[in-house]
Amino acid sequence: MYQSTLKTILLASALLILPASMSAQKRKAAPKKAATEQVGKPDPNFYIFLCFGQSNMEGNARPEAQDLTSPGPRFLLMPAVDFPEKGRKMGEWCEASAPLCRPNTGLTPADWFGRTLVASLPENIKIGVIHVAIGGIDIKGFLPDSIQNYLKVAPNWMKGMLAAYDNNPYERLVTLAKKAQKDGVIKGILMHQGETNTGDPKWAGMVKQVYDNLCGDLNLKPEEVNLYAGNIVQADGKGVCIGCKKQIDELPLTLHTSQVISSDGCTNGPDRLHFDAAGYRELGCRYGEAVARHLGYEPKRPYIEMPKQIEVPADAFIAETTVPGNEFPMVDKEGRAYFRIAAPEARKVVLDICNKKYDMQRDGKGNFMAVTDPLPVGFHYYFMNINGVNFIDPSTETFFGCNREAGGIEIPEGSEGDYYRPQQGVPAGQVRSIYYYSNEQKTWRHAMVYTPAEYELAKNAKKRYPVLYLQHGMGEDETGWSKQGHMQHIMDNVIAKGEAVPMIVVMESGDIKAPFGGGNNQAGRSAYGASFYPVLLNDLIPYIDSNYRTKSDRENRAMAGLSWGGHQTFDVVLTNLDKFAWLGTFSGAIFGLDVKTAYDGVFANADEFNKKIHYMYMNWGEEDFIKSGDIVKQLRELGIKVDSNESKGTAHEWLTWRRGLHEFIPHLFKK
Repeated sequence: MYQSTLKTILLASALLILPASMSAQKRKAAPKKAATEQVGKPDPNFYIFLCFGQSNMEGNARPEAQDLTSPGPRFLLMPAVDFPEKGRKMGEWCEASAPLCRPNTGLTPADWFGRTLVASLPENIKIGVIHVAIGGIDIKGFLPDSIQNYLKVAPNWMKGMLAAYDNNPYERLVTLAKKAQKDGVIKGILMHQGETNTGDPKWAGMVKQVYDNLCGDLNLKPEEVNLYAGNIVQADGKGVCIGCKKQIDELPLTLHTSQVISSDGCTNGPDRLHFDAAGYRELGCRYGEAVARHLGYEPKRPYIEMPKQIEVPADAFIAETTVPGNEFPMVDKEGRAYFRIAAPEARKVVLDICNKKYDMQRDGKGNFMAVTDPLPVGFHYYFMNINGVNFIDPSTETFFGCNREAGGIEIPEGSEGDYYRPQQGVPAGQVRSIYYYSNEQKTWRHAMVYTPAEYELAKNAKKRYPVLYLQHGMGEDETGWSKQGHMQHIMDNVIAKGEAVPMIVVMESGDIKAPFGGGNNQAGRSAYGASFYPVLLNDLIPYIDSNYRTKSDRENRAMAGLSWGGHQTFDVVLTNLDKFAWLGTFSGAIFGLDVKTAYDGVFANADEFNKKIHYMYMNWGEEDFIKSGDIVKQLRELGIKVDSNESKGTAHEWLTWRRGLHEFIPHLFKK
């Protein structure tokens, strides 16, 4: 992830900062516009249905996986409100998909009503719905003569919903219906309302009045346009509004062109007032079956293939970077990573990792899951893009990279990676978080300081230690080496084996957390991160020497860095040979270097340079886009002593740099 983006940025403008593969997502395609025949007369094969009511028509359940698959261009919606997130405009036909009513509403019976008709009617017939519903609304809210008085007594929580329809839901329904009649033929009216009017003896008469008004205002023939009234949540007789069931069942006694849609057996949510998603699907299918029969067709239940669920193999284990207590992310023995995030309201979630994007699958329980291709071993940043916005997976530890806090996952190596893992029986040093005041910048700064295990022992109370100043790469910060790089475990293991001199390691921000601002070599590269140099030399080193038991001469001071931190290491060490005697770069971002003239000709006199720099090391990855092989060759041709290594099978990544540090530190501070 780090590699490809940084490479692109480097090629584009000498060296731009990496926000890794976390670039902006591709713009979403424009929503599909519905094809309707507007040639001067309505299409007789375009059947339009008006839907109105309260919360169970509005839709209260979150759509599940099978509710989000597209029913295709034969099921259309004329939105009653604008819905910018879905690209919908009020009054313009579009393909129907949940939610049908308004933003932030849920699954409605109208969803599966339309699907059922698509399955039941000939393919040349399209279905269109116009949907106006408000949770909790009294039937009076759909009566033109009553709406003004109703607005005065409507509860405050309802006023925003009423306002969405300009405080006249009936007028909105009629206005859109008249527009729709230019395109097709109104074939029926769907209603789910009554809970608010439970026990009201005038309810049936008011429903008839709404129906009569619609027929009159839209020039509908009652004998051709039925009203279909869905019954309420029963919950085995324990529904909150069970008293309303009888009055809905008796509606045909008052409105002879009405038909009641049974809710027997339709499952409900825990409030016993609203259906759950399965209940809405069942009730919607029943609406559709009733209409299909009325139109003279044998009803068919729609078949929607469920998305294939991601199966996690038995050998998968929780990633070491997963926040304890979470089941995901996981990794299997092939290096595939499995991710899950709860995002019940999300429309689309995309996993972005290792320069590849994976569409995450909804599981029907409000979760999205994804499995990757086998990933390279090592550490990888990743993000989840929810509805077009990048988020950090809440189930992972966070790491500063890509110019921001990011998610990360470790794909484990085998035993060959034990050198950067804590080992039983190996004394552990400390990584301290410290703050110091910078006179150069007139502000407090933060650093991480590693002290070897023996530093705290009483017998070593007067012992002094050499210091390595270790820098991170661009877009990262002072925590990178201890979190992503596991430097403390590398140090502990090498020191415990007697392969390295016990030393203090200081890690500070190189002032390269923010993106590179561009510019030419002189104004751009030279300035990027250069603000750190006087801080290091005039503030940080004096602070460390004053507060830790250090050996403060140049012979006992080293500097190394990865990527742009390697560039900074060259800039600092090669212009301050009176302060440093050891130098290392790991995938060092060193470009266009004329070794004969660089840094005031510091390499021109090889003998003098080799006396001052006791050890110089450069490494890079075999698949790295920043390779130091040419520089190493040129330096050696001048007689400069430099060790180097190409990390097999790795790129511009933390595994390359862990290996580089592991190979570098045994050579430090040895005569």
